[in-house]
Amino acid sequence: MAELTVIIPYYQKEPGILRRALASVFAQTFTDFDVLIVDDQSPYPIDEELKSLASEERDRIRIIRQPNAGPGGARNTGLDNIGTGTEFAAFLDSDDVWTPDHLKNAYDGMTRFGANCYWASITGGDAFYYHFGVADLEKTETVHRLQEEPLTVELPELSSVMLKNWSFLHLSCMVIGRKLFETIRFEPTLRLAAEDVLFFCDCVLASGRVILCDAPGAVRGEGINIFHGIDNDSPEFLKQQFNTWVALDTLEGRFARRPAEVASIRSYKSTARRQALWSQARLVKRRKLPQLQLLARWAWRDPVLLRSALELAAGKFSR
Repeated sequence: MAELTVIIPYYQKEPGILRRALASVFAQTFTDFDVLIVDDQSPYPIDEELKSLASEERDRIRIIRQPNAGPGGARNTGLDNIGTGTEFAAFLDSDDVWTPDHLKNAYDGMTRFGANCYWASITGGDAFYYHFGVADLEKTETVHRLQEEPLTVELPELSSVMLKNWSFLHLSCMVIGRKLFETIRFEPTLRLAAEDVLFFCDCVLASGRVILCDAPGAVRGEGINIFHGIDNDSPEFLKQQFNTWVALDTLEGRFARRPAEVASIRSYKSTARRQALWSQARLVKRRKLPQLQLLARWAWRDPVLLRSALELAAGKFSR
């Protein structure tokens, strides 16, 4: 049984994307791993992506096919099927690629420092300008250096830092230990937004130790997935913002005894309401009906949405 399992949720509409991700997996300098690919009813067939693999690589891959459940549901299927002798699990989105030493750095750091959870830095093109490296945290936060090469640190107030700005975290740079993958799961209903942030926070809260590595673990890709095409005018935008609010409301319960974290969460919830209402106001402006059913569902769970709507309307009338 391999020491580490790589979990890849697969849902793509273009050829070659998974092939590129797998090439980066089999180029790892740490080699004691197996691969679980969860075919989440992908429009582009997975078999075409595996044809060019060597037989010894193909033998290390297990494919699980399931009805479409979204990225969180696919990752949960992967977590549920990890072997009993495996100690670590690493996530890789099918449109991302790993740097060669990602798994080595994660395994060495987690075993040396007794960590349950690990993140490396993420890099990407100009479209991902908001990402930043772990070393940049030292400019604004209290950071404890554990080793210099590769630079590995821990943050005493990691949960607070995450809730202020989680742009330095990405699933394709995350590795977790058995303590976490036996108990923590994604919330699959949040399939358009925020299920990763909720998973991050649950892992941090349940971890004995979390370490962060400045060395890039992955290069973020640009494959075609469910998030592309969802902008402020998309029919899915309101659902995305509602799911974000639901995730944030869940997080507020997790951090109920931490006032600073609650303040950050409530600020994000306010932003989700505001963006949702503006999207519906644009529909009305174009003489289209707003999405009343989902708005009513939101307002039932969150009466503050009604007050926000009235404030928005009052502001427009005053102008």
